[in-house]
Amino acid sequence: MADHYFTQNPQSAHEDRHFSFEFAGKTLRFQTDAGVFSKQHVDPGSELLCRCLPEDLSGEVLDMGCGWGAMTAMTLAAHPSVRMTMADVNERALELAKANLALNGMEAAAVLSDGFSAVSGSFDAVITNPPIRAGKQVVYGIFEGAKAHLKAGGALYTVVRKQQGAPSALAFLKGLYRDAEVIEKDGGYWILRAKA
Repeated sequence: MADHYFTQNPQSAHEDRHFSFEFAGKTLRFQTDAGVFSKQHVDPGSELLCRCLPEDLSGEVLDMGCGWGAMTAMTLAAHPSVRMTMADVNERALELAKANLALNGMEAAAVLSDGFSAVSGSFDAVITNPPIRAGKQVVYGIFEGAKAHLKAGGALYTVVRKQQGAPSALAFLKGLYRDAEVIEKDGGYWILRAKA
């Protein structure tokens, strides 16, 4: 059985890949491997989410479910003054994320965490491309954990494909946060912002 990218310790045989990606006027270099999400390229939903972050993004930002670090790197490319923390349950993905940040001359704190279980502190923004295939309970748990770790006035930014439950995710967020809305729709992806 193939590993899921949302398992803690993938057993897949290694398949090192290397590629570059243009974002915010910078060329980002990445290495990926088997057993991680979107190992062949930057996921278009992740790219769209990072393009929708506010121009004045500042302070402490958490990338929950960071995978191999694409969204952390894109966020730092566009907003170099933010202080990033990246968290993932997948040990292999988190090691790749740390390596990719170093490859691009960037820095971020890294936390091995199942959801928010090992995450401490509070954040001005939480970004997540949640593991839809892990199921609604896991995804909605991330949304709830984000709310508990956001500073007053902070916001959660997430991406969900319409056919993978974006309308119901939006309804859930509207019931949980003081304000939640769709800020972009493109290629079947919905970018949702929920304000704490």
